[in-house]
Amino acid sequence: MIILVLNCGSSSVKYQVLDMKSEQDYQLLAKGLVERIGMEMGVITHRVSGRDKLEIEVRVSDHTTGIKKILDLLTASGSGVLRSLDDIQAVGHRVAHGGEYFEASARIDDIAEKNIEACCALAPLHNPANLMGIRAIKTLLPSIPQVAVFDTSFHQTMPDYAYMYAIPYDYYTKYKVRRYGFHGTSHKFVAQKGCAMLGLDYHQSKVITCHLGNGGSITAIMNGKSVDTSMGLTPVEGMIMGTRCGDIDAGVVTFLQEKEGLDAAGINAVLNKKSGFIGVSGVSSDMRDLEAAASKGNERAALILEMFRYRVLKYIGAYTAAMHGVDLIIFTGGIGENDPHLRKYIGERLAFLGVAFNPAANDGVRGKDVELTHPDSKVKMAAITTDEELVIATDTMTLTKK
Repeated sequence: MIILVLNCGSSSVKYQVLDMKSEQDYQLLAKGLVERIGMEMGVITHRVSGRDKLEIEVRVSDHTTGIKKILDLLTASGSGVLRSLDDIQAVGHRVAHGGEYFEASARIDDIAEKNIEACCALAPLHNPANLMGIRAIKTLLPSIPQVAVFDTSFHQTMPDYAYMYAIPYDYYTKYKVRRYGFHGTSHKFVAQKGCAMLGLDYHQSKVITCHLGNGGSITAIMNGKSVDTSMGLTPVEGMIMGTRCGDIDAGVVTFLQEKEGLDAAGINAVLNKKSGFIGVSGVSSDMRDLEAAASKGNERAALILEMFRYRVLKYIGAYTAAMHGVDLIIFTGGIGENDPHLRKYIGERLAFLGVAFNPAANDGVRGKDVELTHPDSKVKMAAITTDEELVIATDTMTLTKK
């Protein structure tokens, strides 16, 4: 089954085309990115396995135009991997927020589309863009089934005492203000993959997954179900991130609004776009730049690295306590998969839990699946590569066949 996977942002569309024979047997045919949608000049990067990368500068007025250009590339001579658009049997969409409507991935019909739209208030930067992609496919490929895979749905198993905020209960009943969590597709995927790799029963294990990148979150998974996660109503809570502050005293928000004369949009920009790595370091929102600066003596870069690593350590400790133990700790995402310094910092400090960290297995490992502990370690650690697009394609295949 040939499936087109779309991940629509406010001014971009990431895409992949996969030939899915089964969950284990599949082939990536093409992938790419459309950027700067709605701007004076857009950029399309298109990659086909075994061929040179193709880069095109062209104006892309809206998401429908961008997706139309993707479809043209997929069927064109030289850049194409499909005989015609009839080869596409389903389209899977990454959707940021499913609220309490969606406990799992879902076929997109009029009701599902309406409920995704209802969640726009909870994810104003993401869900409207996701809807643009869904509606563009309805226009361009009206007979093709579509599936939505939600960042939030995996976390719908959290108990109420973990997802509720201690604010007036009316805000939950009126506005559904609660913890939802994100990166659910990645957390579930790497937990299952890591357990399989290390011979653990996913449905009978306690796993902590650390999805760490420019955005990051940590999740406690008990017997195959998410029981707590660090992101909240929005992706700004929890871990320190590239430009997001993570956990913060709510009083800081009102204090800064008063002192700096900021309105809601202004303080939102501070917390989401000017904080985190870039806010403290003043150097970069990229971990690689921070490590390079710290190695040259930049004290603020060194400070944010220590803050970040300490926050990861605290969450692992908290979730270990919440689950009354842990069997496996997983690192994934751009930082988790590629930063041996972070993994060493955590591994060495968790010896009291029974983590027998293996420095030789960790050194220099980037972008690979690897066990980071000795065979006799009571608690296992591993770096596991994530593949959210594969999860979307797999769920799309499963729901379309049903």
